[in-house]
Amino acid sequence: MLDASARLLRLLSLLPSRPEWTGPELAGRLDVTVRTLRRDVAKLRDLGYPVRAAPGIAGGYRLGAGTKLPPLPLDDEEAVAIALSLRTATSSTATGIAETALRALAKLEGILPQRLHARTAAVKLATVPLPTQTATVDPDILVAIAEACQGQQRVGFAYQRHDGTAGARTVEPHRLVHTGRRWYLVARDRERDDWRTFRVDRISELRTTGIRFTPHDPPDAAAFVADAITTAPYRFQARIKVSAPAHFVAAQVPATTGVVEAIDDNSCLLTTGADSLRYLAMQLTGLGPDFEVLEPPQLVDELRTMADRLTRVLSAHH
Repeated sequence: MLDASARLLRLLSLLPSRPEWTGPELAGRLDVTVRTLRRDVAKLRDLGYPVRAAPGIAGGYRLGAGTKLPPLPLDDEEAVAIALSLRTATSSTATGIAETALRALAKLEGILPQRLHARTAAVKLATVPLPTQTATVDPDILVAIAEACQGQQRVGFAYQRHDGTAGARTVEPHRLVHTGRRWYLVARDRERDDWRTFRVDRISELRTTGIRFTPHDPPDAAAFVADAITTAPYRFQARIKVSAPAHFVAAQVPATTGVVEAIDDNSCLLTTGADSLRYLAMQLTGLGPDFEVLEPPQLVDELRTMADRLTRVLSAHH
């Protein structure tokens, strides 16, 4: 049987892992009587942990939200996972998050046991971030949008368009989508009465209206953004039938550059876009499997031109 201090830590680690525990379940996991469990719960409450108890013979317990963040007991895997996540967040696209993540990481690494510190240090030493010019976003705006999505509340904001001009929008927010490089808001534009995507780094002067709404036929947010950023912004939109399984093609085509849909077990449809037909042709020939261009017809002409040029180059070597 664990001693009292170790038992309290074990109890703290168990409580958040389920929405609610019965008294006998918790007592059995701690190898104590229900009466001892009640005493341990009382000790946690004395220490400021908001342990809620539901009435009933069995008794139900859950760890609620308090007025301050209590110390969190973590097992080895959880501690390493959080440390690695914080390390990744130091290159976050959200303004100010990187500095906050570094502070939290310093606190966590300062108390990690040596065996765990060695594991996280190995990842740190072996990892080199690739600098990018990706636009950053205000984390306060991200949080406000997320709350508006959850509360189904209309918001208004100033928005900088692709051409640099500014305008005002009032929308019904649905979901935030993070592509790894940018944050996008999927929302129903009130003025246009249609679903739109908005780059969050171009949103400013966000305000809540206090007006609630009922979502009207919301789209699949991830697919909607993928379609918007892989085809809509470009001069040429292409649909390609590829003679390979969807998972094979998807592994080679990032979600930010193309959408892959299975046709059957051995073929799929690739939807992508670019401002240059030559770029599209080079991307397709680099895939490997055979393919058929469904549209646009100009892409077939570009591929034919490329094939003729390659034939001339190869002929010169005979």
